[in-house]
Amino acid sequence: MHFTKKNAKEKRKDFVNSLKEKKLLRFPGAYNPLCAKLIAEIGFDGVYISGGVMSNDLGIPDIGLTTLKHVSYRANQIAKVTDLPTIVDADTGFSDCKKTVETFESIGLAGCHIEDQIAEKRCGHLENKELISINRMVEKIKTCISSRKDKNFLIVVRTDANLVEGLDKTIERIRAYEDAGADIIFPESLKDENEFEIVRKKSKVNLLANMTEFGKSKLLSVNELQNLGYNIVIYPVTTQRLAMKSVEDGLKSIYKDGHQNNIIDKMQTRKRLYELIEYEKYNTPDKKITDFKTDGHE
Repeated sequence: MHFTKKNAKEKRKDFVNSLKEKKLLRFPGAYNPLCAKLIAEIGFDGVYISGGVMSNDLGIPDIGLTTLKHVSYRANQIAKVTDLPTIVDADTGFSDCKKTVETFESIGLAGCHIEDQIAEKRCGHLENKELISINRMVEKIKTCISSRKDKNFLIVVRTDANLVEGLDKTIERIRAYEDAGADIIFPESLKDENEFEIVRKKSKVNLLANMTEFGKSKLLSVNELQNLGYNIVIYPVTTQRLAMKSVEDGLKSIYKDGHQNNIIDKMQTRKRLYELIEYEKYNTPDKKITDFKTDGHE
């Protein structure tokens, strides 16, 4: 049970309407449903689900090893806990773009993105990526578009051409992908303001900027991206990186000290956790489950 108010169609319509307002929409990555609830509570515009994060969560590298089953299972859990639109990373389409789009639409996502790498893909900010042809990618885009039932389920198309073929070829691919019907273009691994600006001037549709840490792109602020004319910004791995650094530091402290007393102030309290999971809303007229006191420092 989740106390959301909007169904998938409403969330998709909200997303489309928000894009029409021409303001920059912020979509942090959620590595689990609880994180998605926090993203919503803080007031962000949407939730992003990273394929790299899904791979990391399984303890494997992001090289095309995850399947549609892996990602859709987690995406379903994440998308349904908030009233925010959720976009999911569909890698290269999991070898069946029709099934991929139908699956993600059916479980309540607001959109998905596919990329123009070969099936044995890798993180977009690593060298030596390999791309499929423009014509092959155009076919995949058209399959995605024809497979959706709700026109507000948006098809985001990512091109990894910048690190492989350069900016001119990136623009060539973007134009072909726009002509094929892409709703949003995701130009991966743009290096700086100049490249972001050039892509904006050469593009016709909404653009998504990836502000991932430790990558090829300069980390630009919301105001900078807004002024450059971008429509969506994602922070795909940020929350997982924050969490794993804290977990690693905490575990090392426990291992060293033999107790967790020195890191209690680094932890989310029981009280805060219960607020986030909306514990009290699960009370019923017949049974009150919050018949306890929770100290804020527990």
